Parts: sequence; structure tokens; C-alpha cells
Amino acid sequence: MWWENKIMRTFRCQLKQSPGVLGHLLAELGDAGGFLGEIKTIHMGRSVVIRDIVVFADNFSHLDKLIKIVNDNPDVNLLEVRDEVLEVHQGGKIAVRSRYKIDSLSQLRRVYTPGVAEVCLRIKENPHLAWRFTAINHLVAIVSDGSAVLGLGDIGAVASMPVMEGKACLMETLVGLSGIPILINTKDVDEIVKTVVTIAPTFSAIQLEDISAPRCFEIEERLRQQVDIPVLHDDQHGTAVVVLAALLNAAKMSGVDLKSTHFGQIGLGAAGLAVAKMLMHYFGQSVKGADINEDAQKRLARAGGIPADLEEIMQSCGVVIATTGVPGLIKPEMIQPGQIILALSNPRPEIKPDEALAAGAVFAADGRSVNNILGFPGIFRGAVDAKVSDITEEMLEAAALAIAESTPPGELVPNPLDRQVHRRVAQAVARKALELRLSRADLSGYFD
Repeated sequence: MWWENKIMRTFRCQLKQSPGVLGHLLAELGDAGGFLGEIKTIHMGRSVVIRDIVVFADNFSHLDKLIKIVNDNPDVNLLEVRDEVLEVHQGGKIAVRSRYKIDSLSQLRRVYTPGVAEVCLRIKENPHLAWRFTAINHLVAIVSDGSAVLGLGDIGAVASMPVMEGKACLMETLVGLSGIPILINTKDVDEIVKTVVTIAPTFSAIQLEDISAPRCFEIEERLRQQVDIPVLHDDQHGTAVVVLAALLNAAKMSGVDLKSTHFGQIGLGAAGLAVAKMLMHYFGQSVKGADINEDAQKRLARAGGIPADLEEIMQSCGVVIATTGVPGLIKPEMIQPGQIILALSNPRPEIKPDEALAAGAVFAADGRSVNNILGFPGIFRGAVDAKVSDITEEMLEAAALAIAESTPPGELVPNPLDRQVHRRVAQAVARKALELRLSRADLSGYFD
């Protein structure tokens, strides 16, 4: 959306109660390039009116210019400039609260001592009862070292906390799981693995978040081997799931037969390599991949992909997916007629969709449409509900198909805030887990 790269502020203004004052102010702000959002009346008096005006600026210098316009207006008194994003984060966005009201000694005895002792002893005798009698069955650890946060890079563990809180908010709101941020103040792979393994009994699943490549690959693989609950690095697999869903819908809208085309992945970091692996697994063909890092290309080759360069991919692939973080990397003259182009780097893509379409692409989209939020809540809900110890490629593909099938006609992906979509993803993942469990079960002698 146009506002995603702009600075949003709320101007609380006291305006003279006179015809034309508000209109004149809004016109001045608009003439200076300010985009205007919601206007809310706070107080209506006989001589003055107080209003909150949401304003979008291109940058801080532009914001200062807009503030000066308000201050220079003789009929307006600027009372306050508020950053509502910061206000939302004051005190954090999540909290742990009791499910029961403790307002009597009898209730205290039930939830704590002496009643809790009996529950502890039962779990000691049968550890599986912890799933029934504790919160473990809905707690998910959201683990990060802050080394690859959004488009910010390595900002450290503590600075990543607002993002982890946001993930927890989404997980609880959309699927009812309780995400608990776990910040690990080290980038040592052994220390991270040891820490997560040690705390794993507290949780029903582990979500790895914003951990840089190539360390994220080893951390995820080692944890999957050492704990008996699902482990998923969202930057890899959550992205891959939503990309596959978007690609299936893009092909449907553009009439492209994906089974007869070639795939190219530009950028082989955490997300790019996972996308390439998912495409190879789903379509059963190799994917060409380009990256300036030679080790990244070797990882692709070991996974069955074909190392290539940017020019080769642009010339030979009908589907091109880019996750490089390099704005403008794909030039319009590189586009081949009939290509599907998904340039997914945020906030600025490798090529803007309108430029790709003008150059001959049959379909083009950027990263604003392909958001991990469509994947990870339902994937974890389904895996936890099915009580699986691992999240397989088949389960991830089931999630992608559920997202694609939930998309309204003419759209690339569904509304990420539609809870029904996340419910369908969870059901698809749990159903696939059950199918896999039955297919792998030893049923010999069962019908004798």
C-alpha cells in the first residue's frame, strides 16, 4: 500500500470555530504533499474545536515542513504531535494473565497450594498428562537472536523484542496460541541450540524468528533432531508456504501452466533457499538459483537445484522469484514476454510490478502481498492440535494449498486478518499430519 513507506503522525489541533478554517488547513497540508488520513473531532466548543488529524509524510524533513504549516496558521494551535505506533508499544503489546479470578482462599487452594501438589504428582507419574493439566498445550516459544530482523538486519536480541511481541499478538489473535518471546543474547550456534533444547519442555512448539543465514539452517536442523516438538524457522518456511500459494493463484489468473515452465530463484538466503526447495518438492523439477554468495549456491546444489546467474534466470525461466533485498536489481529490459515476476523484497522490490508488466510480464507482484502472517499461525495451530513432533514438507504444502483455495477470485492471496483462512490452514495441516501418521503406521496383523 502507498502508506507503508511513509511516516504517520497524528496532529492534535485547536482550530478557530469559523467556516473554512479546517478546509484551508487541509488544503495547505495537501498542497505541501501531505497525505491525510482520519480526521476525528475531540471537542466541539463555541469558539474553538479540537480535532485529531492523521498525516502521512515522506520523511522527517517533510514532516517538519507540515508541522511548520500548522504552526504558521493564525487560526490553528498545534497542541500535540503524536506517534501512535510508539504509543501502541508503550509497556509492550503482550501480557500473561490468570485464566481464573483468585478472590477467595478456597480458589487460592485450588489454583496453588495445597491443590496443585496433586496435579504435580499425577504428571510425575504420567508426563503425558502435562498436555491436559498445564498450559504447555498452547504455549509456543518465539526464539530470536535479533540477527536478521525484518529489513533492519542485525539489531541484537533486545531490539528485536517488538517484532517478537507482534508475532505473539498475531498468534493469539488469529489461532489462540500463546506465543512467548525468547530472546537469546548470543549468536553462537551451540549456545542457541543448547538453550532452546533446555527450555523446550515448557512449550508445545518452537518458532525460530529473524535468525540470519546460514546459521539458521544449522540451528533449525539440530533442534529438529534434539527435541520432540515441532520446530519451524518462519523466515524460511512461512515465506515459502505463502509464495507457493501466491504462485498457484498467479498462474490461475494469468493462464500459465506451471508444470511446463521453468523456475528461477534470485537470492538464496533463508527465504530464497526455502522457496526453491518447496518448488522443487511440489513440482518435481529442479530450480535455477542465483546468489552472489558461493556457499549459498552450493547449498542449493546439494538440495537438487541448479546454480545460475541473474542473466540466465531472466532469459530462461517463466517464473522468477526474487528475495535479494536489492531494490531495482531486475531491469525492465531483462523481462521476457509472458513471465511471472514475484519481486518480494520489502520495502522496495527488485522491480516494481507496474514496470515488470509494462515490460511484458504476464503477472507481477511485490512483497506487500506475500506476507508470512498468512502461514505461521495456522501451521503451528495445526501441528500443535495434531501433536506432531515435526512439521513436514507435505504439511507445509497442505498449508499453501489451503491459502490458495481460500483466496477470493481476482486476488493473489486472501485477507491475512480473515480468521477463517487461518482455521482452514490449521485444519489442512492437522489433516495431512494424520494422513502421514496413518500411512507410516505398522498395520500388519491389525485386521487378523
